[in-house]
Amino acid sequence: MNSDFDRRMLLQGLAAIGLTVPFSAAEAAETKTLNGLRLGTAAPFSFDSLKAEVTALAAKPYTPPPVVAADILDKIDYEAHGKIFYRADHALFAEGPGEYPVTFFHLGKFFKKPVGMNLVQKGEVRPILYDPSYFDMPSDSPAKKLPSNVGFAGFRYQEPRNGTLDWKKNDWVAFLGASYFRAIGELYQYGLSARGIALDSAVGGRPEEFPDFTQFYIEAPEGDGPVTLYARLEGPSIVGAYRFVMQRGKGVIMDIDATLHLRADIARFGIAPLTSMYWFSETAKAKAEDWRPEIHDSDGLALWTGTGEHIWRPLNNPPHIQASAFVDQNPKGFGLLQRDRNFDHYQDGVRYERRPSLWVEPKNGWGDGAVQLLELTTDDEIHDNIVAMWVPNKPAKAGDVFEVAYRLYWLADEPFPSPLGRVVATRLGNGGQPGQPRPHGVRKFLVEFLGGPLKDIPMGVIPEAVISTSRGTIGSYKLTDAVPDDVPGHWRTQFDLSVDGEEPVELRLFLKAGDQVLTETWAYQYHPF
Repeated sequence: MNSDFDRRMLLQGLAAIGLTVPFSAAEAAETKTLNGLRLGTAAPFSFDSLKAEVTALAAKPYTPPPVVAADILDKIDYEAHGKIFYRADHALFAEGPGEYPVTFFHLGKFFKKPVGMNLVQKGEVRPILYDPSYFDMPSDSPAKKLPSNVGFAGFRYQEPRNGTLDWKKNDWVAFLGASYFRAIGELYQYGLSARGIALDSAVGGRPEEFPDFTQFYIEAPEGDGPVTLYARLEGPSIVGAYRFVMQRGKGVIMDIDATLHLRADIARFGIAPLTSMYWFSETAKAKAEDWRPEIHDSDGLALWTGTGEHIWRPLNNPPHIQASAFVDQNPKGFGLLQRDRNFDHYQDGVRYERRPSLWVEPKNGWGDGAVQLLELTTDDEIHDNIVAMWVPNKPAKAGDVFEVAYRLYWLADEPFPSPLGRVVATRLGNGGQPGQPRPHGVRKFLVEFLGGPLKDIPMGVIPEAVISTSRGTIGSYKLTDAVPDDVPGHWRTQFDLSVDGEEPVELRLFLKAGDQVLTETWAYQYHPF
């Protein structure tokens, strides 16, 4: 569960270019210390004042940060960064108030932009000033050659001081790189990430923009319970003010409020973006691609639409970038989930079966738009290649202001599961019949459903499989409850699809009995091969 520099944080840091000195000389005037941390001059602070600040910034052109000591930072590579540790005796709130100490990440090759860290207490804010003595590092570490006021790369909340885990070695939420952040789920494991915003992801002809959280304002808690954090977001096309209220319980729950000002037009404006990794699974796998049966942080996109439909979209590693849009009005929620929790399906000590699921619940009406799913091609597990986000129908134009509010659930499962039967497996194979020549261009699909009203179907009643396809021809299908594990309510349906060409095929399937819908909707994008 320790979030020391690892693959996910490496990927997040790749978006970081340039370097700024976080505080001016005036701001660095030392007036106070707290648990060995040097704090700068106090100033009034509130969420309203932060929003007023970003309103003023929105009227000014973006100034890219200058690069400082880049040659030294380039030497703090993966290995060197992994040898730099924040000292627990200098943790913010190590002796209170509240339950959760805060520690900081050092800058390095993949995290070159310093982020301002600030302590908020009783309506005042003080900058937390960097000092190399806060970190333990080897005597020959390149970090020792950095300027004394170089700043921090990010931070994390540690587990409670009086909890069952050693807080000095275990943390539960981390902010590091651009506007990325992540939390552990109830299975005590990190996995996928969230972002403050996604701008022009996978838009042809223009690069994606990765704005940064440039300032964090960590509020001193008045007691045990939720923690509150504020952040300023800045980029060429946007400025924003964020408030995070975070609860550590069975998993992690975050309430997020943001005010966003656009400096430029955005073609794809992604609200509440989630980022994950999917390489391959039991659905489709090239021969000898890897010794492990499955490798993914998430295996599907779940949607709860404004009309109440529950949809499960298994993820793909497509042959080229794919963008899918699930048009909706005021969605109830969506998320990237890890449903397969069987260790034997992964056989990996990094514990993919424990990766958290992440669910987005809108807190105010989001109106017309679409949950958009972006799937990029990957040939390794080190690349995050999946993005899910809400994209409003309203064009995102320069001068627009967006007020958004939502809740994130970092859990083992979605927080509001459908009462219907759910998809538990999707499998592809050659079409046709065993023992006979397999026809060209025919693919067999087998979809497994489990639970809900399926377990209460009277003996002799066979559910009806309702199948549709965007193109091609559906062959015969059949249902059977004769599965090896003989689990009640476990049904399989299989069918053949005949299709020509290489264009993707959109498939939908659910089970019903008479007028009663028995399962969520399986929605799959098939890439003929």
